[in-house]
Amino acid sequence: MRQILVAGNWKLNGSRKDIVGLIGRILAGAGDTGDTRIAVCPPFVYIPLVSELLSGSKIAYGSQDVSDQESGAFTGEVSGPMLTDFGCSYAIVGHSERRALYAEDDAFTARKFAAARRAGLTPILCVGESLEERDAGITEDVVARQLDAVIDLEGIAALGDAVIAYEPVWAIGTGKTASPQQAQDVHAFIRGKLAGLDKGVADKVQILYGGSVKGSNAAELFAMQDIDGGLIGGASLQADDFLAICRA
Repeated sequence: MRQILVAGNWKLNGSRKDIVGLIGRILAGAGDTGDTRIAVCPPFVYIPLVSELLSGSKIAYGSQDVSDQESGAFTGEVSGPMLTDFGCSYAIVGHSERRALYAEDDAFTARKFAAARRAGLTPILCVGESLEERDAGITEDVVARQLDAVIDLEGIAALGDAVIAYEPVWAIGTGKTASPQQAQDVHAFIRGKLAGLDKGVADKVQILYGGSVKGSNAAELFAMQDIDGGLIGGASLQADDFLAICRA
């Protein structure tokens, strides 16, 4: 039985005061979230603060990105070993905003995935299609291409030590959400593709849904056979909303 994971991606949001309050409220309400695995991914600069605030709790934390390099003349980059120095468990790679706004292609994303694993981080690999790609009927082609870049570089077994997050780009921050069945269909495609290469990996890997998940729709989404939790954006900045999703 795969454990449910709910991970909050705070994106470019937060202040010291906001984060102290948010973490305090999450900790106060996390006792009734059952076996759900909870994680938060703050901006890099706040990781030490989050590490301190979450010390001794069951809530994990990670980064929103990671460099494909471990050290050197790469101004502005943050490496995997730096993140593990501060106790990070996860690193998001290939988020649609990184792909679209910063032109990070599949091969670059695969190298970041590999760097995260070398450092002992669990990569959260984001895949998903744009509205134009969905309308063109090539959702599965796009998702397969994004997965293949990682499989070609790292091998299928590497995904057994990772998390996959399916995020339809058209449903991120738009208020639109794929229906539970639409989301399940893509999750089932992902698991089926992996099963064709290694059934053990396919059975083990957590596949999260991301795209305007809210407390009001989380239970129906998470009830789907191949949806193992969520990568949560805006709702993760509000403790009550985030906890409602965790309880779902």
